[in-house]
Amino acid sequence: MAAISREEVAHLARLSRLAVTDEELDRFAGQLDVILQSVARVGEVAADDIPPTSHSVPLTNVLREDVVVPGLGPDEALSGAPDAAEQRFRVPRILEEEA
Repeated sequence: MAAISREEVAHLARLSRLAVTDEELDRFAGQLDVILQSVARVGEVAADDIPPTSHSVPLTNVLREDVVVPGLGPDEALSGAPDAAEQRFRVPRILEEEA
């Protein structure tokens, strides 16, 4: 695989709308080259007889079963409210009415 050039890094920076210095172009070119080589190496190792996986270790469901339980009635839900009216929480007005 060919090394990524400074010009290609500059092009990517322009597409990404990133302002990079000349020093950063050189540094990023080297870093991106290492990343691309590593990805290529992983591609060489991948075999057709290995099934794709989403996780490296098997996962088990750690969630509890859904169990339907009765909810609070209006009186219970409003029992701790500082002020209630017509089976609703009553709150102070914070906006003026429009004319």
